[in-house]
Amino acid sequence: MGSTGEAPSLTLDEKKEIIRSMASYCKGKIPAMFGVTCSTTRETVNLAQFAEEQEAEGILMVVPPYIIPPQKDIYDFFATVAKSISISVTVYNNPGRVSANIEPSTIKLLADIPNIVADKEAVPANKQIIGVMEDVGDKINVLCCDSPKFGLIIPLLAMGGHGTANVTGNILPKEFAEMSKPWNSWEDAQRCRELFFKYKPFMDLSYSAVNPVSIKAAVGLMGLPAGKPRLPLQPLSGAILENAQRLIAHYNLREQYGL
Repeated sequence: MGSTGEAPSLTLDEKKEIIRSMASYCKGKIPAMFGVTCSTTRETVNLAQFAEEQEAEGILMVVPPYIIPPQKDIYDFFATVAKSISISVTVYNNPGRVSANIEPSTIKLLADIPNIVADKEAVPANKQIIGVMEDVGDKINVLCCDSPKFGLIIPLLAMGGHGTANVTGNILPKEFAEMSKPWNSWEDAQRCRELFFKYKPFMDLSYSAVNPVSIKAAVGLMGLPAGKPRLPLQPLSGAILENAQRLIAHYNLREQYGL
């Protein structure tokens, strides 16, 4: 229901079926949050309330794509949806996908809403991260993406950030959980740096084609039923696919995860 789940390609009925089946499956095993952003506030409220009815742990929202609303309207969108439910809400700032940045000043206002508990940043500049950490780093969890082009993981954790909401963890869950832990010592920083450079080839792979093309291919090569991306996106092929096969074999990932 997020960037790696092809949310824009799903029908409303499919989104509800995913929430219905996965909320019950995950309950008691792992907290699960679901992307619920639709084109309008009303539709998003309805899907968020449906997620709560299905006993989801939380929801995640981006700015509705293509609309490019001003900051006041962005605030109103998130606030209206968050106040319509009692479960946790994560703000997801991904201007590259939706053409609108959520300014730190807007996130600061949103952080005053009790059930908004986290902000995920997928931005090409540390200036945004600095502003968010400065304004709300002590109030909500500040997370980042794992794009090697943005290179946010180490700077965010060095500033006291709280972890990642990542793509590559779909194929390296244990490793990325360890890499994403907040730093409490110099040893934590050293371990994060070590893991970052060790597994950077997988981050490069994950972002070598638009999401979710690369990660679907890699998860499929791991032996899991990821399927193909929905048209118009085409499956991974050529040199990038061959690189994925080499990396997974070199790191013995299928054997490591018992697949």
